Amino acid sequence: MKNLLTDIPGVRVGHAHDESVASGVTAVIFDKAAVTSADVRGGGPGIRDGALLEPVNTVERIDAITLSGGSAFGLEAGGGVQAWLAEQGRGFAVGDALIPIVPGAVQFDMLNGGNKKWGRFPPYRDLGYTAAAAATDGAFALGSVGAGFGAT
Repeated sequence: MKNLLTDIPGVRVGHAHDESVASGVTAVIFDKAAVTSADVRGGGPGIRDGALLEPVNTVERIDAITLSGGSAFGLEAGGGVQAWLAEQGRGFAVGDALIPIVPGAVQFDMLNGGNKKWGRFPPYRDLGYTAAAAATDGAFALGSVGAGFGAT
């Protein structure tokens, strides 16, 4: 036991960051869809698919969770994780369609000195994909990595 999320069987964690942007993404991938819930608080919460986690809703299990920098831009990280999961044949079955369920949360790291002039599309979708692809069930880096890369 290392006191890590990956001590739990079936949980994998991956990180990705962009040094020039001074921001990043952490993906928590479940080998089997997991029952989860959330308590959303704060004056400006940034969440993706948080309502899905309420027990009265149809979708009872999720495939992954993303944590990201980038404030509202970082919500796109979930799309990258979804793309990776779709390639793996994962998701909530609706007829013949599989829809990976990936809620997430973001933090504000927009004033940390990184280059936030990324052009038409922010980097978070690609970072989410990279973080999912890097997910491991073993030891993973702690501290200022992934979603914490731009935290101050």
